[in-house]
Amino acid sequence: MPVTRKTTSKPGLMARLRGHKNTTTTTTTTTTRKTRSHRNPTRRTGHTTTAAPVHHHKRRPSLKDKVSGAMLKLKGAVTRRPGEKAAGTRRMRGTDGRGSHHRY
Repeated sequence: MPVTRKTTSKPGLMARLRGHKNTTTTTTTTTTRKTRSHRNPTRRTGHTTTAAPVHHHKRRPSLKDKVSGAMLKLKGAVTRRPGEKAAGTRRMRGTDGRGSHHRY
């Protein structure tokens, strides 16, 4: 089995909270690729069609949103409520839907 090495950069905590695009720490992940042996090459299953990507409404979260989202995430992790943890993530990233209900 071939081993593929991929090096990706990951921002630190303060860089993520401030919303900077530059990266600081480097992590190395190792992935292995499995090969499949097809017994009957004429019969193919699992054809998938690729759909157009869905555009999600994003807003620019402020530092207050990032801090309150982190607190919500922490609260959800401590109380074992994954929905609350996910809501904190959405608030930190600006995909929670606030500001998307405009009437023009």
